Amino acid sequence: MAQQLLPAYLVVGSDELKAKEAVRRLRGHLELGFEAFNLDERVAASDMEPQELIASLNTLPFGSGFRLVIVSSAEHLPKPVSEAIISYLNDPNASCVLCLVAEKLARTTRLYKAVDALGQKAVIDCSPAKRWDLPKRMVTMARNRGMRIDAAACDELLTRVGESTTMLDRQIGTLAELCRASGVITRADVERYVTRIAEVKPWDFLDAVCERDARRALELYGLMSNPSEIALVTMLVGRLRELVCAQSLAARGQQGTLASTLGKQAWQIKNHSRWAARFGRGELAEALASCASCDRALKTGADARTTFTRLVLQICGA
Repeated sequence: MAQQLLPAYLVVGSDELKAKEAVRRLRGHLELGFEAFNLDERVAASDMEPQELIASLNTLPFGSGFRLVIVSSAEHLPKPVSEAIISYLNDPNASCVLCLVAEKLARTTRLYKAVDALGQKAVIDCSPAKRWDLPKRMVTMARNRGMRIDAAACDELLTRVGESTTMLDRQIGTLAELCRASGVITRADVERYVTRIAEVKPWDFLDAVCERDARRALELYGLMSNPSEIALVTMLVGRLRELVCAQSLAARGQQGTLASTLGKQAWQIKNHSRWAARFGRGELAEALASCASCDRALKTGADARTTFTRLVLQICGA
């Protein structure tokens, strides 16, 4: 079999781009000229018959290559079918590769264990990347198209389309064509060409306030659906207190202890020192006092949008 492929693979995880790439690599091993004859693609469903699937797995390939059977949505396989697959894997067809694709499949299931037992590379992990890791992947997506994308553009694209790698890759592909002449994708390009489909997250708003970018902060605030200004003030107070701590530690030359002092992971506070440096002496204390005044006003019937907008402008120094 081509490059000693295993009898079966489990492509598992909700990262669609990773999963598609894993399946694409397997399809790439099919013998040229015989792909249509040696490929069987199915979607798991309640009416799937075990005998029919096993018959396909035991069919000999055309030519000198191998046969590939892909079963998508494998987490929805009826129990008789999954049990038939488990039995089949005890004595699989040496000329066939089974590829099971699942968004979720517990490690404790018999099917997962049966595939995992075939070899170290039998389970292909397609778990989604954490948000803080996505900019690195986006840089690679752009580089694969002969383009660069700056950090601000990555952040803006994430806030506009969300964390789906398939959607991010598609948008970067479109932006690459639109921005080919400059060779780089910027935040202005994203703002110009990409329609927002993802709901604004509170932490994106907090980040903009910490950057003291009043225009962006108010834009994000305006895009929130039915925000609770009181809750946003509470979140702002928490963030500003963290910046006070960052500023204090920086003054003592102890920036390296910020994560442990706040009880957070390093990635959670990677921008805190830079944000804290944007505030002069006493400004963070004034910002906290403004938050307290805003909170009192909101709780005594003041116009929420006007009062909160004024607070954002005060903190941003606008």
